[in-house]
This record gives sequence, structure tokens and C-alpha cells, in this order.
Amino acid sequence: MTVLAIFGPTASGKSAVAGEIAQRIPAELVSADSMQVYRGLPILTAQPERPTHLVAIWELDHEASVVEYQALAHRAVDEALEDGRTPVVVGGTGLYLRAALSDLAPPPSPARADRQRWTRLYDRVGPVQAHALLMALDPPAATRVHPNDRRRVVRALELAEIGESLEPGLETLWSGETRHPTLLFGLEVAREELERRIVRRTREMFDLGVEDEVRRALAHPLSHTARHALGLEEIAQLSREEALAAIVLRTRRYAAYQRKWMRRLPELIRVEAARPPDETADEILEVARTRERLPAH
Repeated sequence: MTVLAIFGPTASGKSAVAGEIAQRIPAELVSADSMQVYRGLPILTAQPERPTHLVAIWELDHEASVVEYQALAHRAVDEALEDGRTPVVVGGTGLYLRAALSDLAPPPSPARADRQRWTRLYDRVGPVQAHALLMALDPPAATRVHPNDRRRVVRALELAEIGESLEPGLETLWSGETRHPTLLFGLEVAREELERRIVRRTREMFDLGVEDEVRRALAHPLSHTARHALGLEEIAQLSREEALAAIVLRTRRYAAYQRKWMRRLPELIRVEAARPPDETADEILEVARTRERLPAH
């Protein structure tokens, strides 16, 4: 039996398409989203209504890691296959999707003394100089880490010292090797339509009460990873209209980044998603059956 994987930019309709697939075949949905793992932010993180594995599994003070997520995702996929159901892995976080489908070897853990040494250096020379050092040691990682992100700059320096990288090449992450036979589908939506969807979805979040949701979340301790939820800081610090505009802008940029990921995915099967999700789901299932990977309905 084959694993189906659905990737696409935010607002491309991944969850809706996956839900339609689950209505047509015996399937188990598995989220590959780095923010949907948290409880307490269902509106902000656009958590799906249909039951989905690895959604709302951790409290907001939990430090998420791709290693911990990978173990849970592998279990969910394997159990679905053992039960004779098709795993449908759905997500827009490229690294989490890859972790769910493959065996990603985690970077080595640093010695405590090494982390303390790099942390002291960061604090002594400041963010700009520490980041400049990282740029000299590992340019790809430096381009993806903000100088003020102390934790990630320090981690990247630790890894660079031992010849590893915080940001391994996308070619390595997407080598095409998966734990089970897998069909990877990419949802295609024209940029103009995607931007309209982003604006509409952002306004709907505010209509649904995302501001109250964020206030409740911020009343409790949040982990470093949870604070990366897109829109959290904007809603906490800005007026409604300012926050809405800022979130739309950030979401557009994130969607553009996800579209770049799609161009690098090997054996990606592109499907048109600027149409009702049931039509997209039907095409995905037809392709899967044509390739003799799924039983007839």
C-alpha cells in the first residue's frame, strides 16, 4: 500500500483536499505542520476540522523538535498501513513532511561545554559579529538565521564547528528516498488567486476570534518554538488592522518560500487546486490508481 503526501503553499487548500480523499477511501490523515502540533491556537494555525494525527498534541510550553515529531509521524503512518488504511500526510512545513516520509538523521547533540562557549561568544561580541562569524563558517545556514535569533545562531555555530549544518541542502532533504512507496502531490494555485485566499483566510481568522485566542495563549508560558506561530506577535502588539495587514504580508512571503520548496521536490506530481477540493481529490486518487498504487473505490 502507498502513502499519499500533499504539499503546497499556505491557503492552497491542503486540508480540504485531504478531507475529501478521506471521504472516498479508507485513510488516516497525518499533519506535517510545525505549528499545528500545538494546543490552544486552532484558529491561528488553521487546524483541520477532520480528525488528523499530530494536531494539537503538545502544550504551548513544549519545545518542539523534528526528531520527536518524526518518531510520532512514523508510528502514525505505520499503524495506518498495518490497519489496511492509506496514510495521507498533509503539510506545508517542508522539513516536517520529509521527516514523516523518510528517515532524517538528526544533527549531533553538542557537548554542554561547547554550547556554553558559543553562547558566551554570542553575548560578548553581539548578534552582528556572531552572525558574521556564522556567515564565514556556514553561509547557507547564516542566510536562513536572523542575527537576533540567539538560540539558532548558537546552534548553527556549534554544528559548523564539527562540519555539520543547521540547514542541510534541500537536495539532501529531498533525496526521493522514502520509508514506504509514496506519491507526492503538489497543489498548484496561481499567485493572484493564492493571495486572494490569504487575505480572505486572514480576515476569517479575526472574525472567528483569533485575537481572544492569542490573548489566552499569551497568558501562559510559551516555548521558543511556539512563539514562531505566524501572526502571534503581530496580534499581540498591533491594532487589528495593522495586525491583519502584517499577517497578510508575512503569509504571502511564507507562501512564496513554500512555492520555492515545491520546485525542488523530486517526482512531485502537480495538480491544479484553484477549483473545488473534491475535484482536486478525485484527480489525486485517479493518478494513484493509474499507477496501481490504490485499490479501486
